[in-house]
Amino acid sequence: MAVREILKMGDPRLLRLAQLVTDFDTDELHLLVSDLLDTMHAANGAGLAAPQIGVDLQLVVFGTGEPNPRYPEAPPVPRTVLVNPVITPLPNLVDGNLLEVSDWEGCLSVPGLRAIVPRFERIRYTGFDPFGDPIDRTVDGFHARVVQHECDHLIGMLYPMRVRDFSRFGFTSVLFPGLDAPEDD
Repeated sequence: MAVREILKMGDPRLLRLAQLVTDFDTDELHLLVSDLLDTMHAANGAGLAAPQIGVDLQLVVFGTGEPNPRYPEAPPVPRTVLVNPVITPLPNLVDGNLLEVSDWEGCLSVPGLRAIVPRFERIRYTGFDPFGDPIDRTVDGFHARVVQHECDHLIGMLYPMRVRDFSRFGFTSVLFPGLDAPEDD
């Protein structure tokens, strides 16, 4: 229904812990979901969390079309509205160990920058849709990365807090000069 302002890194509201959603299938929740989706699409985002628009609720939206201009090489991720998410890292299928994979990430709250960030390769996420119906998925790769990134916002975590090698952190325009993406990563 509306494109909302996305808070930028440095805003203390991004560091707060989001509260559980307790009321499902309400006009207010559906309006918030609509605003999150509109805002994410307007910014060509792969996902957006309610705290990024100043709402302290455990609600994330994510999903990419083909191709997303900010992540042109990434496979599509189904559009999802996830309320009160829980992430469980899963062992990989080869040797049964938890596997972290490092790859590039950007964030709409950290415009113009990208970094290599470690994430679990394979996860299970559970939660609810806006109607209160359960969601339970096992995913890997880019899909798992997006979910982990968005859910970090619910605990006041921005991806630069997970960066281990700051030599792999910089401006998108310098790191990827041919990327057809706005500076507002």
